[in-house]
Amino acid sequence: MTETKEERLAREIYAHVGGTDNVLKVVHCMTRVRMGIKDENKVDLAGLKKVDGVMGVVEDETLQIVIGPGTVNKVAQKMVDTVGVKLGDDFPSASPTAEKISGKEAVERKAAATKADVKKKNQKPWSKALKSISNIFVPLIPAFVGAGLIGGVASILTNMLTAGDLSGASWVNIAAVMNIIKNGVFSYLVIYVGINSATEFGASPSLGGVIGGVTLLTGMNVEAPLPNIFTGGSLSAGQGGIIGVILAVWLMAYIEKRLHRAVPESLDIIVTPMITLLVMGLITIFLIMPIAGAISYGLVGAINWVLNVGGAFSGFVLGAAFLPMVMFGLHQILTPIHLEMINQTGKTLLLPILAMAGAGQVGAAIALWVKCRKNTRLVEMIKGALPVGILGIGEPLIYGVTLPLGKPFITACIGGGIGGAVIGALGNIGAISVGPSGVALIPLIADGRWWGYCLGLLAAYLGGFIATFFFGIPKDIEE
Repeated sequence: MTETKEERLAREIYAHVGGTDNVLKVVHCMTRVRMGIKDENKVDLAGLKKVDGVMGVVEDETLQIVIGPGTVNKVAQKMVDTVGVKLGDDFPSASPTAEKISGKEAVERKAAATKADVKKKNQKPWSKALKSISNIFVPLIPAFVGAGLIGGVASILTNMLTAGDLSGASWVNIAAVMNIIKNGVFSYLVIYVGINSATEFGASPSLGGVIGGVTLLTGMNVEAPLPNIFTGGSLSAGQGGIIGVILAVWLMAYIEKRLHRAVPESLDIIVTPMITLLVMGLITIFLIMPIAGAISYGLVGAINWVLNVGGAFSGFVLGAAFLPMVMFGLHQILTPIHLEMINQTGKTLLLPILAMAGAGQVGAAIALWVKCRKNTRLVEMIKGALPVGILGIGEPLIYGVTLPLGKPFITACIGGGIGGAVIGALGNIGAISVGPSGVALIPLIADGRWWGYCLGLLAAYLGGFIATFFFGIPKDIEE
């Protein structure tokens, strides 16, 4: 039986990470297989990067292998099928009696385990925070993408109905159903975030979901609203947004863990969740919601002010800086900011500008293709990464093409800055959802200003192409 591409990738990845015995668990996101590794000394990073189909390798708390969308989920599934576990499950460890190891091997294993533990404990606080934010939102990305695109189509249909280009009850019902599907994610997003936050912080996911739901203030009498103890005004549903939910669930996890240790086992199942929800419900409503609300409004207001005042300059800086943020994983912190902007204003003005970074990469990749067409391996990598790059998934181009070559990464950033400058200069170009970028973001552009976003894309493509073609081609890769 012929081995499939996914089976070959799974086999070769295992071969370069020390085999299945050296893997703790396997999960994946949209573009990367993420692996927990027992002994990092057994990982052959150089060989792993040369595997056909591997576009890049990122070393973090987990070993992250960039494969690309569509393929990554199949490869990850083949990897866990090989071992006989599910995605995210711990791999079965070898029985102590199943193999005899020497004293040297035993101490090496212990040293490797200790080294990994020390590395994890000594991780910088900001790095841990970004990692947690990533773990909370990455599982929600498919929902954002799917529901966001459906909402974009619903918006187009609604505009056409209003303009009289479409008519009839059938179209009205179709648009209504699409909006219902979209709202199934965004109306109850705080609950999903609460569940994922609890999973990340080691609390009960169901309690995290309840705390997220508390911020909706369901059941509050609108004629006699609860007071904001800091301002004397009234609390409003959703105040504090997902920033407040993450903070509340983090605190809830601490309280729940302490109660589990203090409450007798016979009463734990009854007393712990009741006290946890009662205490955290009060803290969330009267402390966290007002404080997080003030932070959210201030943050969103500051970003909008910078975009409105800075115009083209702000757009260039943000568009050029986004690729380095992705490289260091700092882009994850922007997801709650986008969602807060959408919650408060109906759109995020930040996302269309940041999406220009990926467009700059597309222009750079096309320049490399044209100038280095004799370099068949590079051209084949560009062919594999370019289509998804055009659709807004840029990691294959980052880790497989531009970043390893150095100069093209810088010129791609310049292209992104040029596209961002165009978006910033035009102004008021926002997206109604997060998730996709590139061409895939066009249906999500609010208020019919998709034409401005398309101009930004073309400017970023052209800027990345010109900057790379004339200044970003290393001499040694043209042949």
